[in-house]
Amino acid sequence: MLRRIDLRGSRPADYSAVVPRAEFDVEAALHVVEPICHDVKERGVEAVLDYSEKFDGVRPADIRVPAQAIADALETLDRRVRAALEESIRRLRLTSAAELEHDVVTDVATGARVTHRKVPIGRVGLYVPGGIAPLVSSVVMNVVPAQTAGVGSIALTSSPQKEFGGLPHPTILAACALLGVEEVYAVGGAQAIAMLAYGAGPCRPVDLVTGPGAIYTVAAKRLLRGVVGVDSEAGPTEIAVLADDTADAAFVAADLLSQAEHDPMAGSVLVTDSVRLADDVEAELDKQVAATRHVERVRTALTGSQSGTVLVDDMEQGLAVVDAYAAEHLEVQTADAAALAARVRNAGAIFVGPFAPVSLGDYSAGSNHVLPTGGCACHSSGLSVRAFLRSMHVVEYDRDALDEVAEGVVALAEAEDLPGHGAAVSVRFSRP
Repeated sequence: MLRRIDLRGSRPADYSAVVPRAEFDVEAALHVVEPICHDVKERGVEAVLDYSEKFDGVRPADIRVPAQAIADALETLDRRVRAALEESIRRLRLTSAAELEHDVVTDVATGARVTHRKVPIGRVGLYVPGGIAPLVSSVVMNVVPAQTAGVGSIALTSSPQKEFGGLPHPTILAACALLGVEEVYAVGGAQAIAMLAYGAGPCRPVDLVTGPGAIYTVAAKRLLRGVVGVDSEAGPTEIAVLADDTADAAFVAADLLSQAEHDPMAGSVLVTDSVRLADDVEAELDKQVAATRHVERVRTALTGSQSGTVLVDDMEQGLAVVDAYAAEHLEVQTADAAALAARVRNAGAIFVGPFAPVSLGDYSAGSNHVLPTGGCACHSSGLSVRAFLRSMHVVEYDRDALDEVAEGVVALAEAEDLPGHGAAVSVRFSRP
């Protein structure tokens, strides 16, 4: 089921060129979303409703979800799902609070102080996918760090569902109720990003948009970057498993399958130095895929060019491969998993050992599952409290402190041929 890439006995100059990767052409999608975003800017709510009718097959009575619908969704939520959501929220609040940075004050000289101040973003728009699967967990992953950061205004949006009368999925609404999010919109896709960026009807423009989505949502984020801040351009989900012959093939197969369940474009990659493990994982996949609910979706993902087994000489080469791949999710299932995981440089999140599957991180680990994809983990981080904070330097100098560096400021201003910069300092000492 998984194609094989045999790197044994070779050392490619660029491992990233030979590992499997999903085709995700955001540039090609820009021409599709540009007129949609422009239309929403010009026509507002009417445009949003027209696109909901076109793409989601339903025209909501209003884009804003009534407060009663949110309350009702929580009342009818399965008690086990509610308990699981509450525990997920509790754990993520703990790790988010631990990440919260505070102001740092530095006295660079007598009378000269610079404060590195952390300021929460004023208003954010949180996007929660509701197409192939209603990702209620994404409500938690977006809302909790925003609230922890101190964001004062939160607008959340998710696709309208024909099955639920044009409202987002009730489990998503129930999670909003649990978290105290009152401003919720039944809008999905590129039109949702445009609504958040430009404002439409009851939805005021936001300062930042976060949350994963399909390719047209991602393209809209790229197009509107600058009009509004965005967190990342998350593409199809992906998992890499670095494993040796101590790994349990059934565990590895189940974990590869779990991410393939998200999307036919999802990537599932096994990196191993054990042919026996690779063979055993293949056998397990044959059994597990046949028994899973979303067989066609999973099979399409696992047999696609974005998935495969990479055979390496040893774990040193395996480490080089997974660092080049820079997976959204990386599992390390080896004899020395903790030590090997500590050496990984590029991954959105690392799951160490046989009892830390990616699905734990999707829901209840206390980590955030909104992570960089497509190799972007080599330069980007997952969603956290820091995404909802801005840094600001506050400079306080008295007369003597300025006098101490005045000559240097004037010299540098002259060196840059900006005499007015120097004069702005000199004038403060030219009067008796």
